Amino acid sequence: MKLVCGNSNRPLAEAIAAYLKLPLTKCLVRRFADMEVFVEVQENVRGDDVFVIQPTSFPANDHLMELLIIIDAMRRASANRVTAVMPYFGYARQDRKPGPRTPISAKLVANLVTRAGADRVLTLDLHAGQIQGFFDIPTDNLFAAPVMVRDIKENFDVTNAIVVSPDVGGVVRARGLAKRIGAPLAIVDKRRERAGESEVMNIIGEVEGKSCIMIDDIVDSGGTLCNAADALLEQGAVDVSAYITHGVLSGGAVARITSSQLKALVITDSIQATEAVRVSRNIRVLSIAPLIGEAIGRTSREESVSSLFHS
Repeated sequence: MKLVCGNSNRPLAEAIAAYLKLPLTKCLVRRFADMEVFVEVQENVRGDDVFVIQPTSFPANDHLMELLIIIDAMRRASANRVTAVMPYFGYARQDRKPGPRTPISAKLVANLVTRAGADRVLTLDLHAGQIQGFFDIPTDNLFAAPVMVRDIKENFDVTNAIVVSPDVGGVVRARGLAKRIGAPLAIVDKRRERAGESEVMNIIGEVEGKSCIMIDDIVDSGGTLCNAADALLEQGAVDVSAYITHGVLSGGAVARITSSQLKALVITDSIQATEAVRVSRNIRVLSIAPLIGEAIGRTSREESVSSLFHS
């Protein structure tokens, strides 16, 4: 088994390698003067089971191109099997046609990864589960829920907690977490006027006197979370925290969350944290390296991955 990474999130790749007690394969990924990507594999990978660890986070296009070229390099170096490990799958929010003459970019990315030569894909908390069907190769969608549940039980009195979905679309995810910790469920009903803006309309459920734990897959601008936190506190919640898998946190999101009424925002390291995230008073990062490392090990040994999430 060989582990390879691009420039997207090297600290995560190193943590996964440490968990598996394997060194990262020497692989040079650099840019020419015109910003073309150049890859050189500096170790023999002939006949090996290769895992390319590369979230396609900001800048998404650069990191996606790195992933495709690394996969191609591995295929041409005669690797036996190449698995694209994408802890964060960029373009996942473009999984359908929201209007006429618009693309389904998530499907295009799936096609690119497949045609580049990947034999299988391993990803984490896809924005929409049906994206697995965009691939014509085996795709494992891991869940950060076990890592979050462990952290919640360590930091919250679950007898006085309530799990909150920040929108109707995330109810299934929130219900699953609520069941795992034995807490009730509430839903924030919101109306989105335009992309990046949301208006909270109503709270479905009884949150008065409760510690609210919001759960979602992606936090981008942070506007939805901050508005939802305000609405929950107005309804009598004691405090509001949020557990989000992918901390995209674009633009002024970190400043917005830091100055908000959120007690804590807990994200994973699927996307490399910026310096602003690291120094924020109310943003904390959980490592999903052991989870992904265990999934990689099981995949290489042809063992069950789904059993990681049975509880």
